[in-house]
Amino acid sequence: MTTALVTGATQGLGLALAAGLARRLTPADVVYLTGRDEARVEAAAAACAGEGGARVVGRRLDVADPSAAEEVAADIGGIDIVFGNAVMRVGPDDDPRAIVGTYTQVNNFGTTRLLRAFAPRLRDGGRLLIVASSLGTLHHLAPSLHRRFDGLTTLDAVDEATAAWRDEVADGRARAMAWPGFVNIPSKIAQVSAVRALASERRRADAARDILVAAVCPGMINTPTSGLWWDVSAAPAPAEAAVALLDLALGQVQPGHYGELVRFGRPLPWKP
Repeated sequence: MTTALVTGATQGLGLALAAGLARRLTPADVVYLTGRDEARVEAAAAACAGEGGARVVGRRLDVADPSAAEEVAADIGGIDIVFGNAVMRVGPDDDPRAIVGTYTQVNNFGTTRLLRAFAPRLRDGGRLLIVASSLGTLHHLAPSLHRRFDGLTTLDAVDEATAAWRDEVADGRARAMAWPGFVNIPSKIAQVSAVRALASERRRADAARDILVAAVCPGMINTPTSGLWWDVSAAPAPAEAAVALLDLALGQVQPGHYGELVRFGRPLPWKP
């Protein structure tokens, strides 16, 4: 039996990933569709039930809750596929200083909590994939700041670097530094750094067990939130964007993908 879990799965890409897994897996398998709002989770799970294939189970999981990921992981036990897709979205009118604390709790500390909780429970052949962005590379960060997130080898170190950036944004110091004003950029870089740190610890053991740990970029998606920032009229819908990610989760492991940010089946360079 295959056991899969998707966070941030009540809408958009997360819902498309859960529905896609349900279609591609078998009735003997189970997909846990999770989110922070229980009513929306149950509604989304009910909608996916008509996809056929695997059984879809709604489960509340708020990644901003420090203990939630570990509690859910302990309850589920061994797992085969995890998509970390939970995200707090921001708009152009949001003040970075006001939102960065909550933002990092979901997008960044939520990611490292998910990695800590589920990586030890991956079965042979498991897949642990964090949905990030092509913005999550050092190409988008001033060279003077590369050292903040480059070469980190533990999740604790990534959390410390993220907290330092968060505090600089919150108290205004970031404005006098080289940090980009768009908080999504350092946040995505920190997510990819977390994946790279975990991979540095697990690479040899995971290779022997056919396990893939990676960050994934779905490309531009036509969603209302993306539409606040860019013209997404020609971008694919979530269901289309999910295809490449599902192929990665259900296909054979490519050694060059391990610990990397993968977009459309190809790893993106971490450094310029």
